[in-house]
Amino acid sequence: MSKQDTGCCEPSSEEPLTEEQATEMATVFKALGDPVRLRLLFLIASRPSGEVCVCELTPAFNLSQPTISHHLKLLRQAGLVDSERRGTWVYYRVRPETANRMSALLAGVSGERTPV
Repeated sequence: MSKQDTGCCEPSSEEPLTEEQATEMATVFKALGDPVRLRLLFLIASRPSGEVCVCELTPAFNLSQPTISHHLKLLRQAGLVDSERRGTWVYYRVRPETANRMSALLAGVSGERTPV
């Protein structure tokens, strides 16, 4: 087969991102596509204890508690945060494995070959 038959380049033998990985990461990045959710994630991640009570998150925004809870639910569904109920309050913490996969994916995009 000549180069003319295959295009200008040799086809890559390795797939940089599987369809399953792409679907999972798209869900994660979609969740972070909202400024409120992005701020929530950074507020949670910035706590020295590694977790924060929802009662501390709500006052940081000019939004109702149900709206904040909705955004936190979407972050949980995307696998970005975990939560734990303690009495009447819910505490949130970042899931490091998801953050690590995002980091590895972005490193691959920048040219550093790190598996996702």
